[in-house]
Amino acid sequence: MAHEHDHPAAAPAGSRYRRDNADLLQRLRRIEGQVRGVQRMVEEDRYCVDILVQLAAVRSALGAVGRSLLEDHVRGCVVDAVRHGDGERAVTEVLDVIAQFSRQ
Repeated sequence: MAHEHDHPAAAPAGSRYRRDNADLLQRLRRIEGQVRGVQRMVEEDRYCVDILVQLAAVRSALGAVGRSLLEDHVRGCVVDAVRHGDGERAVTEVLDVIAQFSRQ
């Protein structure tokens, strides 16, 4: 798994822009609970449309977490990289991430 120090545009560990890891973890735990609920629905052979609606909710929640992380990255790591003369690499990296994120 890649860590933020593996990427040239990453900010040092102590200089993250306002990222609230506690909030992200809470949201991810909520999503985990939603996924377990979908598993139960499949085990109980629930109506397909109901399962699909729940899957859409999970995807939406994951997207919100991703958008939050992306915003933090741009406002923190990318801005920091631009200030320190590594803006081109940071912008290329964030554009690649946006392309990957938008394929979901």
